[in-house]
Amino acid sequence: MTNQIKPACIPPQYIVPHSFREFSRLVAMQSTRTGGISSGPYSSLNLGINTEDSAENVHQNTLLLCSAIGIDPERMVSSVQIHGTEILVAEKPGRERGFDAFITDKKDLFLSIFTADCYPVLIFDPRHQASGAVHAGWKGSAGRIVMKTISAMQKNFNSIPSECFAWIGTGISSAAYEVGPEVADAFSSEFLSSASPSGESDKRMLDLRLVNYRQLLVSGIPSSNIEQSQFCSSVDSGMFFSYRRDNGTTGRMVSMIGVRSL
Repeated sequence: MTNQIKPACIPPQYIVPHSFREFSRLVAMQSTRTGGISSGPYSSLNLGINTEDSAENVHQNTLLLCSAIGIDPERMVSSVQIHGTEILVAEKPGRERGFDAFITDKKDLFLSIFTADCYPVLIFDPRHQASGAVHAGWKGSAGRIVMKTISAMQKNFNSIPSECFAWIGTGISSAAYEVGPEVADAFSSEFLSSASPSGESDKRMLDLRLVNYRQLLVSGIPSSNIEQSQFCSSVDSGMFFSYRRDNGTTGRMVSMIGVRSL
């Protein structure tokens, strides 16, 4: 692979949470699908290596995005995500396997979560300059991965939840996320609604965003410190990839958080 960046038609487009913008050295963002070189169902800023897009395209898209946000791609921390609840205390950059959340208090490490319907949750502790990144699909959410990540930040960095900030990024909204009993049974009824007006179907609509919002609150992060994306990965097809909408043939967005040393 080459590290020479191929030009894209337009620069990579990404979302920066408003609540994190006051921290000048903090990098916190979620990519959209726009501003890369991939084509077809991966058009255009596909960042997922676990797709049938070419590895060179994904590499070039990664270089384009990192150049746009001003970080070294060699300082990213990522994992082959398995929809579990294992958390890595990141000490160095690289790609791991089997982790669905990361925490770190090291500078110039950029924790990276890849999604295409699951929810990315980013957490920042300004007192200790510590960050957390969570991949919260239905299995991770049912396993309370957000709460476990905050607990790990408390244990490892002495983070105080009431002082932390959190952002729930773009995932699939309840209006587009129909689930069967095997998934619905893992959640309280407050997170579920009927998939049919008559209520006769055993299908339910699951609100994963609300699930993770509640977990942040229960962990002690105040509502005033929690921001939520109002987009939907499935509905907003021009901005985001969606595994469900696109029947599994689609790209991936990245959500990233880390503190620059300079």
